[in-house]
Amino acid sequence: MRITGKVIGVSLLAMTAGCSTLSSLNPFKEKEKNPPAKLVDLKSPIPAKIVWKHSVGKAGLYVFSPALADNSVFIADADGTIERLDAATGKSQWRIKAGTDLTAGVGSNGNIVAVGGVKGAVLAFDGSGKKLWETQASSEVLSAPAVTDELVIVRSMDNKITAYDAKTGDRKWFIQRTTPPLTLRNAPGLVVAQPNVYIAQPAGKLLALALSNGVPRFEVSVADPRGATELERVSDISGTPVVVDADICTVTYQGKVGCFDLTTGVAKWTKATSSDVGVGADQRFVFVADDKGNVSAYSRDGGQSAWKNDTLTNRVLSTPLSYGRVVAVGDYQGYVHLLSREDGSMLGRVSLDSSAIQSVPVVAGSNMIFQTQSGTVAAIAVE
Repeated sequence: MRITGKVIGVSLLAMTAGCSTLSSLNPFKEKEKNPPAKLVDLKSPIPAKIVWKHSVGKAGLYVFSPALADNSVFIADADGTIERLDAATGKSQWRIKAGTDLTAGVGSNGNIVAVGGVKGAVLAFDGSGKKLWETQASSEVLSAPAVTDELVIVRSMDNKITAYDAKTGDRKWFIQRTTPPLTLRNAPGLVVAQPNVYIAQPAGKLLALALSNGVPRFEVSVADPRGATELERVSDISGTPVVVDADICTVTYQGKVGCFDLTTGVAKWTKATSSDVGVGADQRFVFVADDKGNVSAYSRDGGQSAWKNDTLTNRVLSTPLSYGRVVAVGDYQGYVHLLSREDGSMLGRVSLDSSAIQSVPVVAGSNMIFQTQSGTVAAIAVE
């Protein structure tokens, strides 16, 4: 399932050496003991179809999420392939080799395409695939870079956040935060909402930095580590925080889901939960796929529970995506499940391939874009 991609790194030394694993301390190993829920036939599934499908290479031990910019979808794989697709048709506009194996990507604003390479390499290309620069981060990069017209911002596994000049690769600023003794080996994301960049952190912290100089705007606790052992105290923020209007919403492992004021960081609400993937959100709801395979919806305004679907237990779910009348979530067998946005009932299902969906899906026009660990990239439409 997700064991190889979500193991726990132990100490800064272990992480900079490649994030050695302790399988005996792996919280996701518990899922092996619990069989995944069987899929039942749907009597009247809603009309859903694959509009286009494209194949890139495998993700291996890493997670590569598609990036949407300038009517294009940017994708990558572990062997160093980077590709630009037309978002509407899936037609390849260009395909290049980065010249090194990759560990993170893709970040793009349409003009700059940035990825993380092995041993902490950071590479940037222009919108036509021409290499612009390459530089070296302080340790391994697992999170897709955040890209603006001026900056490429990278978080490395030693919890150092560095901003590089988008055109030259020169370092503009950096800031480093401490790392707990145990931390999830995942890809806590970065999201830009002018004038700040917001970074998911270990130990349940959400950090906001000024884009201009990296000065902290705020640092708040989404969830405080609790428990008698270091393993019980792991409460890292999962996935990439989501910005909706004046809110930024996120979730932690063994902690809470909540929404915070985008400017001040003041908590609007939090609720207890545990997830190892990020949240989905829209104007009305925040959606969470927890680490047991339940999908829940909370009111974005006050955090009231709207519904909970428990039919996908132990199916190792992806970050949910709100799309029209459905909430879509992928699983470990390459299925995309379509739930009702209003009440959580199961409406439909689409099979992409037999490999896990761990990447964060995106909406492109009238389509949802998913990428599997085997490299299938597909656009799904719901009538």
